Amino acid sequence: MSFQVQTQPRGHKFQVEPGETVLAAALRQGIGLPYGCRNGQCGSCSATLLAGEIGYPSGKTEALAGQREDTCLLCQAVPESDLVLQVSEIESLAEIEVRTLPCRVVAKEPLSHDVMRLWLKLPENQRLQFRAGQYLDFLLRDGRTRAFSIANAPHDDELIELHIRSVPGGEFTDYVFRSMAERSILRIRAPLGTFVLREDSERPIVLMGGGTGFAPLKGMIEHAFHTGIERPIHLYWGVRARRDIYLPDLPTQWVREHANFAFTPVLSEPDGDWDGRTGFVHEAVIADHPDMSGFDVYMSGPPIMVESGRRAFEDRGLSMDHMYSDAFEYAADSKSKAATAS
Repeated sequence: MSFQVQTQPRGHKFQVEPGETVLAAALRQGIGLPYGCRNGQCGSCSATLLAGEIGYPSGKTEALAGQREDTCLLCQAVPESDLVLQVSEIESLAEIEVRTLPCRVVAKEPLSHDVMRLWLKLPENQRLQFRAGQYLDFLLRDGRTRAFSIANAPHDDELIELHIRSVPGGEFTDYVFRSMAERSILRIRAPLGTFVLREDSERPIVLMGGGTGFAPLKGMIEHAFHTGIERPIHLYWGVRARRDIYLPDLPTQWVREHANFAFTPVLSEPDGDWDGRTGFVHEAVIADHPDMSGFDVYMSGPPIMVESGRRAFEDRGLSMDHMYSDAFEYAADSKSKAATAS
């Protein structure tokens, strides 16, 4: 049977399934509990047990050493009854600590002719707490930074997933594609940005991505599915040609598995056998939704795409209060991604 957890002082209630940890259940249901390593070592997820019984099936409770008897580790604690916890919840981006951490490249995977997927792993006793849609900075030895959106959802945080596009003349992307070895050690600063899913809204969601602007939208979509958001979600993905749609099976899988999800790829320079939508991606959105006033819109990609979408959607009734964007440049000498999330 499942158990109910109530938090104090904010009074949130959520259900924990049999064998599930308190932290995993909270993240699954969009409750912002603090955490760090998720393996019982750092103590960032500690809370005070006001009522109820818990167990630690994994036995990983190093951070409890020297703590009060009523202190519990939410990343390891499995309820054995209904619980009441005193815990400092994270409800705003300002409450999430921006950290500088080392990371190791555990895998490189070519996704297309010009997109590489990187999988990064933090030290064994560390996990990155972030919101779906945020990004990280690589800190280079000469003091420069390179910024890339986090492509995985917060609940799936064993590794950090990035989608990196090759930029002609781009020193860092040349390194990624040509000489970066697996097990390379890098330094990152994260999480950054305010381009995150507004989970308290009830409005249908339109996601519009251009190129690797798909990356933060992927994290948002997977987070929405994980937390059970049932609002309609429509992803429009604009690229030049068919070969630029990397991970092509993933959106079609989402369509099969989730009745509230729709996917529309749009090609600006279509291949000869393409029979789908063509032109600019924002034009496909307004063709399908001539009245935009009732939507939440998230745009991620090149600045010209974001700005064109902003003007077109505002002309069709969408308030700026419901328009969220992450525009980034592909540059050879500055950041690979100039994040302007808002």
